[in-house]
Amino acid sequence: HVQLVESGGGSVQAGGSLTLSCKVSGDDFGRLSMAWFRQAPGKEREGVAVRLSDGGTKYADNVKGRFTISKDNIKNTLYLQMNDLKPEDTGTYYCAADEKQWLRLVPTEYRDWGPGTQVTVS
Repeated sequence: HVQLVESGGGSVQAGGSLTLSCKVSGDDFGRLSMAWFRQAPGKEREGVAVRLSDGGTKYADNVKGRFTISKDNIKNTLYLQMNDLKPEDTGTYYCAADEKQWLRLVPTEYRDWGPGTQVTVS
C-alpha cells in the first residue's frame, strides 16, 4: 500500500489554470498505475485521468485537451495540470493508485486514495 497526499487546490476564475500535486510514499512509485478522480457535491465520483507505469494515459472526454496528467519518479509525485477551467470542473479532486495496469477510470479499480483537495471554479 501507498500513502497519498494531494495539494494545489484552490479557487480560480473560469478560464484559469491550476496544477494539482499528489505526493506518494510507501511503495515503488514507478510501477504503480496512478489516476485522478473528482467528486462534486451530490454527484458520484468520476474519473479524470489515468497514467500507467509505461506512460500510457487516458482522459475523460470532458477534460481532453484541457488537462494533462504527468509524474515525476524522482520526486514520487503525480501531477494534474488543468487549463481552461470551467465551473463544472468544481469538486474535490482525489489521486488514487493501484498495481494493476489498466487504462480504466473506475474508482473501485484503485486500492489507495488520498484525502482530496478542493477545486472551485467560478
